[in-house]
Amino acid sequence: MTVFDLKTWMQPHLASVESALSQGIRADSPAALGEAMRYAVLDGGKRLRPLLVLATAQAVGDGVGGAAALRAACAVELIHAYSLVHDDMPCMDNDVLRRGKPTVHVQFGQAQALLAGDALQSLAFEILTPPNTSVSADVQAACVALLARASGYQGMAGGQAIDLASVGLRLTENQLREMHRLKTGALLLCSVQMGAACVMGVPEAVQQALTRFGAALGLAFQVVDDVLDVTADSALLGKTAGKDEAADKPTYVALMGLDGAKRYADALTTEAMQALTDTGLPDARLGPLRALAAMVVERNN
Repeated sequence: MTVFDLKTWMQPHLASVESALSQGIRADSPAALGEAMRYAVLDGGKRLRPLLVLATAQAVGDGVGGAAALRAACAVELIHAYSLVHDDMPCMDNDVLRRGKPTVHVQFGQAQALLAGDALQSLAFEILTPPNTSVSADVQAACVALLARASGYQGMAGGQAIDLASVGLRLTENQLREMHRLKTGALLLCSVQMGAACVMGVPEAVQQALTRFGAALGLAFQVVDDVLDVTADSALLGKTAGKDEAADKPTYVALMGLDGAKRYADALTTEAMQALTDTGLPDARLGPLRALAAMVVERNN
């Protein structure tokens, strides 16, 4: 069996995303706001969410939906970047290191960081709704609805609210799963769903299987994050290690122990891989998604 070469597949897709993001975030925005926005987004990060959008669109469309998928990929990365800018601020997680460099509020001040995050969020939806006909109105509407739900109170923002309210508390496994389903998992699931939405006519059964894949992958990502917060150092992570334990936050490691959390991440990955099989799509087209799922669990940062 031929082993899928993820690195080779990723290179052109990452280049397309980086180019589009760089062109989309203008450096000449008022009062150097664009500089802070570019600092928050460019030259850093795994770009997992954009890659999931592109890999899913490729799997369901076999090359169809390229323009829409690239816009969706950039939009979800902008939402992710804005959330990191705001999460790192003193009123939230109060972190000073992100992607191996000072956080935006450390580099530019809190007010500029707040505005940069706001502007990145708005830009995401602007990118999803081009003024020309390069993306159909139906695809635009579907992607806007998916991203709005995943990033709002029903998703990422709601999960962050639970996270902040849970400091010092011992959550049950169900409570912890719900918090991370919203805070981290919603945007990863949305990446998969938007990739599918960029191609019209995807069968309902395929969409349901992809939703199961995205949900399992999103939770696996957070479990691995909790493990890395304990096992990796700050230089490798690109952010402050050990911060969850120091802040007395509920984590999967605290709930299950280190070995238990690792086993749970493996089980979720198995669940995600089975969901991909259940799509019934050709294995050759599922290669990028399978490789990205493996990367989530095997990563060291």
